[in-house]
Amino acid sequence: MPDRIGRRDFLKLAAFASIGMLIKQPSIKLRDGLGKPNILVILFDALSAYHLDTYGYNRLTTPNLSRLLGRAIVYHNHYAAGNYTVTGAGSLLTGVLPWKHRALRFQDEVADFYGKNNFFSAFNSYYKITYSHNPHVVRFLSQFDASITNNIPYNRFLISGGNFAQTTFENDDDTANIAWSRTFIKNDDEVAYSLFLSELYRKYNSVKIAGYEANFPRGLPKVWDDDNFLLEHVFDYLGRELPKVPQPFLGYFHFLPPHKPYKTSHEFINAFEGDGLPYIAKTQDPFAPVHSDKFMLKQRMEYDEFILYLDREFGKFFDLLDSSGALDNTIVVFTSDHGELFERGIQGHITPSLYQPVVRIPLMIFEPGRTERADIYERTSAVDMLPTLLHLAGEPPAKWSDGALLPPYGSPEKRNIYTVQAARNDPARPLEHFTIMMVKENYKLAYYSGYPDELSDGEMVQLFDIEKDPEELIDLSKSKQGIASELLSELRLKIKEVNDPFI
Repeated sequence: MPDRIGRRDFLKLAAFASIGMLIKQPSIKLRDGLGKPNILVILFDALSAYHLDTYGYNRLTTPNLSRLLGRAIVYHNHYAAGNYTVTGAGSLLTGVLPWKHRALRFQDEVADFYGKNNFFSAFNSYYKITYSHNPHVVRFLSQFDASITNNIPYNRFLISGGNFAQTTFENDDDTANIAWSRTFIKNDDEVAYSLFLSELYRKYNSVKIAGYEANFPRGLPKVWDDDNFLLEHVFDYLGRELPKVPQPFLGYFHFLPPHKPYKTSHEFINAFEGDGLPYIAKTQDPFAPVHSDKFMLKQRMEYDEFILYLDREFGKFFDLLDSSGALDNTIVVFTSDHGELFERGIQGHITPSLYQPVVRIPLMIFEPGRTERADIYERTSAVDMLPTLLHLAGEPPAKWSDGALLPPYGSPEKRNIYTVQAARNDPARPLEHFTIMMVKENYKLAYYSGYPDELSDGEMVQLFDIEKDPEELIDLSKSKQGIASELLSELRLKIKEVNDPFI
């Protein structure tokens, strides 16, 4: 695509853009008598900003989203608070970083305080409606249930499966799902613990999905092994039901695509075949298995094709809301909980590493009455979502939140941005096994600690100049030791501060 600016050049230009030239101070204009705005958060799991054409990616992965952005505020340097759902969504839903909410391991809930003080409890005057395909988020929503008016059951939009184990043993869903899968579901070698039950279960599910398979040659989108779903079923329901719910409402809908497995609709298969998108060679990560370039390219293409599917469904849903007049008094937020990696031998996001594609996520805010696009290049964090939406709703601030008002609603402030990976750490103990990323001005420091099996000293430091080197090709930790040492000292002081209550 020779006529399109490359991501690397795009990010370099973005870093030097003047915010004053690019935005106007907005005001949310509601029709007379409409009162407080509705708020609708649409989150697509594992959606990396690095794979959206809006942010300079050289594939047109989001044509529908892109055509709508003339009515949005677009945030170009927005960071997840974690690189997997438990930390990332946990921070968005509490307004604090993972070292406070303490949902660190995959099975963890947030700390009790945030079970009562969270995204939903903060909107006292709002009707609150929620749904998620992601079992980790289902667990959070169950923990927040006292503050949610209508928490739609996980099974509501499943075509098959229904995962009896996940819904029955929600506090031990990881363990329950393993037991369920091993008993009822055949693995790649066509083996299950119960051959009789697994065959009955397979036939039962095959009947339920038979009418949809032609449109999804790689298989239907699914959670775990057998909980199949279609995005259009959820969006069709929301299009019908949201106009009926009491207003003002707060809706939080956390959809699994484009999270793996990448099961796109038939019309998007091979959409990018032969387009020549280069694969940038990068140093193998010490935490990564060895994957061939061929494997990584195939996975990257299937991921991009899956983004086309969610983009189509979001576009249809947005158009439906628009034509019905619902957007006259509804703020729509488009975002993610973390990104995805296809580089350095890493495929996915379950990794101690915190490179840009797994921590940079999209954020777009569609305001009622906005007719011009605004582009924000300040670095922002997922924890900023709660204070900002409360501000727009005219609700009291959440005094516990780590976040700040997103520009242009608040004055840009100089601060560090943090992302935390601590999946091996007991939440009741100080941080001992972690990767923490700190962005300060143009530098990004990644500090790895507590990895004796993977790193010779159990620790590692990386330093990147993400303005000059947005692809993180050159680790400056040795050539700029003074800067690395200064930033590491600052980060260690921060870690000591957050660890003190647990010592």
